[in-house]
Amino acid sequence: MAALVPAPVQRDPGARGRLRIADRVYARIAARAAREALAEAWQGRTARGEPPRVSVTGPSAPSAPVTVRVAVDLPFPADLTALARAVRDRIGVDVRALTATRVAEVVVVVEHLVPEAAG
Repeated sequence: MAALVPAPVQRDPGARGRLRIADRVYARIAARAAREALAEAWQGRTARGEPPRVSVTGPSAPSAPVTVRVAVDLPFPADLTALARAVRDRIGVDVRALTATRVAEVVVVVEHLVPEAAG
């Protein structure tokens, strides 16, 4: 005969605990998003820039937004404004989708312009 198992108690999600996501997780998501946003712009070029460098100011409270700062190298000539906007938008969407954390601000800093290699 099988033993009776009590049914689990259903509680409000907030009463079960809380989730804290480390800043390095946000940084890895943002770096990947920046690389993906720029992949098409770098396609077919022999000269490449450095990988994106990301720093994150994490949430001060569990439901507070994060601020992301990303330094990127961009191909030149190119529409720099459109590329920076694509990086900013992709980071905001990916961080929100993967962590359910709101992004207050994404600061995109263009560190270097990488010209097309002569050849």
